[in-house]
Amino acid sequence: MSNGLLRLISGEDHTLEQTHSYLLSDNSETLIGREPSCQIVFKSDEYAMVSRRHAAIAPSFSLEGKICFTICDLNSSNGTYLNGRRLSGCQELQVGDRIIFGNNGPEFIFEYESDLPNTEASPYPKSVRNFGKPGSFVYFEQNSEHIEKEVDAASLSQLIPILSTGKDLRHKAYLIPGIITVIVVVLMFAAQGSTSFFVILATYLAGAGFYFIYRLCGKKKPWWVLLASTLFCIVILVTPLSIPFFFIFRAVLPGDISFLGSGSDIGFLQFFIRMFFGAGLLEEFLKSIPIFGFYFIGRILTPPQSKRVGVWEPLDGILIGSASAVGFTLFETLLDYVPRTLASRGALAGLQLLIPRILGEVAGHMAYSGYFGYFIGLSVLKPGNAKRTLAIGYFTASTIHALWNSMTYFGTLGILLLVLIGIISYAFLAAAILKARALSPSRGENFATRFKLEE
Repeated sequence: MSNGLLRLISGEDHTLEQTHSYLLSDNSETLIGREPSCQIVFKSDEYAMVSRRHAAIAPSFSLEGKICFTICDLNSSNGTYLNGRRLSGCQELQVGDRIIFGNNGPEFIFEYESDLPNTEASPYPKSVRNFGKPGSFVYFEQNSEHIEKEVDAASLSQLIPILSTGKDLRHKAYLIPGIITVIVVVLMFAAQGSTSFFVILATYLAGAGFYFIYRLCGKKKPWWVLLASTLFCIVILVTPLSIPFFFIFRAVLPGDISFLGSGSDIGFLQFFIRMFFGAGLLEEFLKSIPIFGFYFIGRILTPPQSKRVGVWEPLDGILIGSASAVGFTLFETLLDYVPRTLASRGALAGLQLLIPRILGEVAGHMAYSGYFGYFIGLSVLKPGNAKRTLAIGYFTASTIHALWNSMTYFGTLGILLLVLIGIISYAFLAAAILKARALSPSRGENFATRFKLEE
């Protein structure tokens, strides 16, 4: 009688020389998970995306008397994927089926032992040694001299790793960011000595900062939505659309920040109030316009596009808000600060200003806008008393923003205070992201979540 077999094809420990294949019992259920009582056990510290009791494979007999196997997901936190689709309930396995336990977890192929080449010399015995050993994979004893020679000899996929990495190369090895980095480096070489060099470098650093936030959020959002949010913010700032807002916050309201800086002849409280209205409230409002824009677009579209594009939860608000902040940062840095520095102090000074300004936006504009975006998404997910939710987010983000700008009042001492405000800004954003992931209706599909307690 043929034995069912799971063969590990990704996620294995290449430092071990044992065969990563698992025989399935033909008379009892095989449990798979991190719990020591399971028959196939994964190490908790390496495979946190696998639940303690993740899935089960049970044998049965067809009408023709042939043994077959059915896999069932046991309400795992991160799901069981069969041929790329998340498994709901149970499904009979077919030869060649690919099974992934958890998002980006270990991947197996289902086979029958009799379907393997050279079955008579098969390395897989009828009984399994150390089956269910706590804290480690189940391995098979190999006594055949022929098999030992195969293990000692490097295979073609081991000699040329790129032939067998498949989608792992893109998902786990950051292939796309690597390609973008190579392209940017080549463009920077070609643009040396021109203003394009600053544009390329600033765009790359801002994109890298946003990519960090994106990975931390763990929710997939169409790239064109995020890019559109960045461009939308830039369009608002470079066109007359922003003029009424500048007039209201800086002329009608007490937000005139002209000529404010170190050594100002006004008190700190008045300095802060001006920064609160003229920088905090004004700029956070401008950067939030794309978030509200995609909220209304999402309400117009029909599912499933509306869910992908719109703002339905805090993670949506954080991602779109942070992308909008990238646009604001590029506009402010490349069209204001750097050109003035280049004109007065030269290229080196301009480069020295550009790098910290862009890199610091993870704890700056992206932090403020992402934090406010959290509250915008929260008001959608929890609509009760939404006005209060929006007000708290808007004024908190604006206050932190104004505090950062106000530290210039203290001159040299302000540098130390900037460190404190920057840490607080990033901590607020990171806390919002973690809470947003916990609140997310789609948290089971979140690729940033690696460990969740089962109910």
